[in-house]
Amino acid sequence: MELTLQIQMNDKLYLRNPEDTDLGREILRHSIILIHKTGFETFTFKKLAEEMGTTEASVYRYFENKHRLLVYIVSWYWSWLEYKIAVHTNNIKNPEIKLKKAMQLLSTMVKDDIHTKHIDERLLYEVVMMEGVKAYLNRQVSIDNKQSFFKPYKDLCASVAAIISECNPKYKYPRSLATTIIEMAHFQNYFMKNLPALTDFGNSKDESKVIKFLEDLVFSSLFEKKLKQ
Repeated sequence: MELTLQIQMNDKLYLRNPEDTDLGREILRHSIILIHKTGFETFTFKKLAEEMGTTEASVYRYFENKHRLLVYIVSWYWSWLEYKIAVHTNNIKNPEIKLKKAMQLLSTMVKDDIHTKHIDERLLYEVVMMEGVKAYLNRQVSIDNKQSFFKPYKDLCASVAAIISECNPKYKYPRSLATTIIEMAHFQNYFMKNLPALTDFGNSKDESKVIKFLEDLVFSSLFEKKLKQ
C-alpha cells in the first residue's frame, strides 16, 4: 500500500484548500516549477494559469494573491523538513551526532519525495534557497505573523534549538543559534553557487564544505569554554 504524506497547513493562507482537489494540487506543483524557472518577481497568476492550461480566475479561487501562495509553499517546505529531521534523528541518542545529522539535512540538496507526488522537493529546496526570505522580509510581516503564517518555520527552529540544548543545556542562545544554522545553510549554498567571493569555498558544488563550516561554527559556540580551558 502506497503511503502519502499529508502536511496540515494554516487555513488562513488559502481560500480553498489546494490539497483537496486535483486542480489545487496542480496549482502547487506548477507554481513551484514556474517560480523556480522565472523567479518570484515575474511570477503571476496569469502566467501560472497559462502554464497549467486553466483560467486565472480558477487560481484566485484557491489563493488571494501570489504572496499567500509563496508563504504556503515555503511553510510547507519547513514543515516537511522538520518532519524529515525528526524521522532521521529519532533513534540517535548522542545529541552531538543528532545535531550533525540535522545540519546535514539542512545543508544538503534534497531529493524529490515519492510520498508527495504534487510537490517536487528538489525544486522547492532551490525556491526556498532563492526566494524563501521574501515570505517574511516585507512590510506586512507583522500582520502575517499575527495570523501564525510563520509557525512552521518557528517550529523547525524550536526543534533544532531543542537539540542544541541537549548538547549543552547551559548554552544561552539555542533559538538564535538554530535560526543562524538554518539561514546560514541556505545562504552559504546560494553564495557558493552564485556569489562565491562571499564564501571560502569558491564556485563549488560540494555541500560538505558548508556542513563542515557549520559544524565548526556551532560546536565552537556550544563548547567555547571547554575549548578555552
